[in-house]
Amino acid sequence: MITVSRYPDNPILKPNPTNPWESSAVFNGSICKINDNYNILYRAQGKKIFVKGAELSISVIGKAEGSDGINFSKNQIFIRGSEDWDQFGCEDPRVTEIDGEYFTFYTALSEFPFNANGIKAGLAISDDLKTVKEKHLVTPFNAKACALFPEKINDKYAVILATNTDLPPSKIAIAYFDKKEDIWDHEKWKDWYKNIDEHTLPLLWSNMDQVEVGSTPIKTPYGWLLIYCYVLDYFSPRRQFQIKGVLLDLNDPQKIVGAVKDAFLVPETDYELNGNAPNTIFPTSVIIENGTLSIYYSGADTTICLATVAMEELYSRIRINNVVPIHMEKLTGNPILTPEGGKEWEANGVLNPAAILLDGKTYLIYRAVDKNSVSRMGLAISTDGVKIDERLPDPIYSPREPEEKMGCEDPRVTLMDNKIYMCYTAYEGDNTVRVALTSITVEDFLNRKWDAWTKPELVTAPGIYDKDACLLPDKISDKYVFFHRITPGISIDKSESLTFGEGKWLATKSYIIPRKGMWDDEKIGIGPTPIKTTKGWLLIYHGISTIDHWYRAGAMLLDIKNPQLVDARTKYPILEPSEEWEKVNGRGIVFPCGVVEIGDYLYVYYGAADKNIGVARVKFSDLLDYLVNQSYRKFLKYK
Repeated sequence: MITVSRYPDNPILKPNPTNPWESSAVFNGSICKINDNYNILYRAQGKKIFVKGAELSISVIGKAEGSDGINFSKNQIFIRGSEDWDQFGCEDPRVTEIDGEYFTFYTALSEFPFNANGIKAGLAISDDLKTVKEKHLVTPFNAKACALFPEKINDKYAVILATNTDLPPSKIAIAYFDKKEDIWDHEKWKDWYKNIDEHTLPLLWSNMDQVEVGSTPIKTPYGWLLIYCYVLDYFSPRRQFQIKGVLLDLNDPQKIVGAVKDAFLVPETDYELNGNAPNTIFPTSVIIENGTLSIYYSGADTTICLATVAMEELYSRIRINNVVPIHMEKLTGNPILTPEGGKEWEANGVLNPAAILLDGKTYLIYRAVDKNSVSRMGLAISTDGVKIDERLPDPIYSPREPEEKMGCEDPRVTLMDNKIYMCYTAYEGDNTVRVALTSITVEDFLNRKWDAWTKPELVTAPGIYDKDACLLPDKISDKYVFFHRITPGISIDKSESLTFGEGKWLATKSYIIPRKGMWDDEKIGIGPTPIKTTKGWLLIYHGISTIDHWYRAGAMLLDIKNPQLVDARTKYPILEPSEEWEKVNGRGIVFPCGVVEIGDYLYVYYGAADKNIGVARVKFSDLLDYLVNQSYRKFLKYK
């Protein structure tokens, strides 16, 4: 972990009871050195006053001066609300000197009670950092933590900001402008915002978290250094504020060239744990002098604190691998399958599709739910893996046995010895759920001889709630290997044959468990059938969080000979609900069951909101490399 030293006499700036406007809090300071004089702009709050009928503590932006960057005096108000768009507060300044002017961006509050539409970025411009000569409302949309790069990039002004901070998940993004007046041109911002994802830095690992710009980027020989705030589990009681650092390309700062893997700081001291916002730290400014990076940050939204790190150590800790999150790309055309009008057998939903690639076509065997909540299997076919070219009018597999009278659910398929084996959930009713196995030859499948499916074998014991199953495509030690889920984890078991019954049911011989305090801490289950690679078995799996109970997907690499051994596992989800058609009653559900390899990509098919089917893709080699780079054993014996 990187060595960061808190200033021993922290906090360096505290509320001043003799100044009513800063008697409650001083925090989120932005440092600016003019000659040998250090100026710090900061958010200040004092006693409550009445503003347009509301009693509240209005934030203003104060300024103090000092000669060493630690001790400050001459506190005074620098920016206060004077326009309709900042009448309820001016917060969190970030100051940049460029072209002989000082640009101070801040958060402007225009409405009370506070809401996302009334929280936007404002700007004050000064010639001397003593008086403000002009003010502008910058963004026409919800934004905070706006800052201007201290020099032009490719002859353009570059602005970094956090959008949607009050409409999470937030995004850190970059905008470029030909002239300074364009910075407050709302029409330009509206055009930019239409394609916000094209401008976003890939810093958010999960939509359970929150990310926000910290300091104004500072130039180093290796790139623009951005110190920013990352909040793990933002929406939960266990959320944790972190100060993190990333290096951006000098000529294209939207490109991340390196990062420090570990957080610089998390709340630990009394002044970070206790205050107006307990257990909170937030970086807002940095300065580099004499080989040392000084980080100015807020302690519990009450005080301004200082921490330092040696630049030499920081550079030595910069890492290239795994510095940005790896996420699946949701493809245009989603959802690719929805319930089709007129078909009673799929009136209540199409979801959770298995997938197999045969003769260059992708076959999706999907679960279809009728109005009585009985499930059957339908079939859809795609030539390119996305557009559905054909969708059969009738089911290809329906309940046949008493143990599945309420439905055949959530298939996974395996191609072995010219047969397609399908594991699925047999639902008898009254919460009686078991795993069933059937098969069909590839020839009969392609010729659509659906009566050729073999009589299903129940492979798990009666009385045990067991589902989410697949058969591994290779035997191990001359035994068949099954993955299945006995809540809360993934069971992995071997069988001498594919005949089951009393004394031959799958048991729980090995187990992959949820991870405490992470996005998959409630329960986990397999996604598609694992894929064999030279580095191990690649397993895409689903996980549920105890915080919001959303379904997300991650990936694991399992030992090639002993797949119960997890060699690597994504720390963050690689697929998570973000679209309205992936949510039901406010709950997000993505549930992958199928995968095929098309070109350089894995196409992953998933049920969304227990109603629709979506597809996402990820470059196969990128996902594999990502896992290998964080492997527990680095796969030395497989290289």
